[in-house]
Amino acid sequence: MLVELGLVEQRYQAVLEVVNDGATVTDVARRNGVSRQTVHEWLVRYANHGLAGLVDRSSKPASCPHQMDPALEARIVELRREHPGWGPRTIEHRLGMEGFVPVPGRTSIYRCLVRHGLITPEARRRKRADYKRWERSRAMELWQMDVVGGVHLVDGSEAKIITGVDDHSRFCVSACVVARATARPTCDALGLAMRTHGVPEGILTDNGKVFTGRFGKGAGEVLFDRICRENGVRHLLTAPRSPTTTGKVERFHKTLRREFLNDKTFVSITDSQAQLDGWVHIYNFERPHQSLGMAVPWDRFRLAQPDRVELEEPVAVAPDASDASGTSRRVGSTGLISFAGARYRAGVWLAGEAVTVVCDGGLVHLQHRGVLIATHARRHPVENESAGLRRGQRPMRRPLATAPSVTRKVDSSGNVCFAGTNYRAGSKFRRRQVQVAVVGDTVEISVGEELIRTHPIRHDRTREHGALANPGGRPRRINAA
Repeated sequence: MLVELGLVEQRYQAVLEVVNDGATVTDVARRNGVSRQTVHEWLVRYANHGLAGLVDRSSKPASCPHQMDPALEARIVELRREHPGWGPRTIEHRLGMEGFVPVPGRTSIYRCLVRHGLITPEARRRKRADYKRWERSRAMELWQMDVVGGVHLVDGSEAKIITGVDDHSRFCVSACVVARATARPTCDALGLAMRTHGVPEGILTDNGKVFTGRFGKGAGEVLFDRICRENGVRHLLTAPRSPTTTGKVERFHKTLRREFLNDKTFVSITDSQAQLDGWVHIYNFERPHQSLGMAVPWDRFRLAQPDRVELEEPVAVAPDASDASGTSRRVGSTGLISFAGARYRAGVWLAGEAVTVVCDGGLVHLQHRGVLIATHARRHPVENESAGLRRGQRPMRRPLATAPSVTRKVDSSGNVCFAGTNYRAGSKFRRRQVQVAVVGDTVEISVGEELIRTHPIRHDRTREHGALANPGGRPRRINAA
């Protein structure tokens, strides 16, 4: 008659065979279908706890040395709630800066955020090795510029942001809120960025109409291209339908939406610009950037030490009236200017900007930085026109100097040296020969018959004779006899 033994009884019989009968552990293990280590474990447990030691026990450890400390877990949750846009990598970096030892890994932080419902688990993304990463070798070598929406105002309208980032450092060089992202506001944002941070070697954009006329009906040069050309900036365009080419500015837009724009409504464009400036300051100078090894963008951008250069602006020309005179007026908050007792519309987007008023017969032309923005039929009394032109009238460029001139070569920065002082000629004249002359209290720079720049005298007048006497650029040596 067969008798089925319980699990504990089988182990007990195996232990007795070794202890009482003198059987070897190897033979007992072979007969019971277990390993020698298991038989040794039964012997130890029987010796320590008797028959109760042969009962199955839970394999769960009594303690886990890798379990996260409650204080550390609370700090991770607090950081995430204070900064909803921060992921495990950024939180890991911040914990290290705060002195937590040891710093948990990104996976542990991720699991902590999932446990507290602060992150929704998602499928793993593609491996970083699957992507080909590229960036310029130094700051100011290339900017990426684009337009992004999502600035919601209380009146129900939506404003745009003209954005720009430096390719090498991810430093935000432009973040201007505009009512409409047309050509003029976009170019104003570009001009402000150049005056603030310097002129880059190149700018990369998509094929938007404000950036290029590549796919437009006309074949003319747009204002953005014109500003780039006149300042010696190479304008690069992406291939059609290739947003990853401008991936750095697009990634900046993702951060901008997540950390600043989402669930926000602004009172006005001025209010949104003020808040955006504060966020951009944190982004550039305080917020660590993962692609930079957790350094802030300013740590890279400041190495370029960009020069503050004089921006090349389009030269104002009176339409169809070479002898027309102009005067300056500032645009009011309603987009109107006052001239000779009448009001003319310039546009709300120019509020606070100075425009040039040019009278040509029965027409009144309004120009902003050399670009014609509006033409109106004359509405002011003719007798008031002369007084209106005299108020705020700008001096016109003097004709080409007839004074003695010297030839100088423009250096790679767009400057010429005269009498030991650098004068700006313009980036588009780099490595070309120009003529420099002193006329009255100004220094005039010309190319052939064209006057290109006029500067107030900044050099030492005692060195002027030597500079004019030596066309090669070096003052003659005078021996003190």
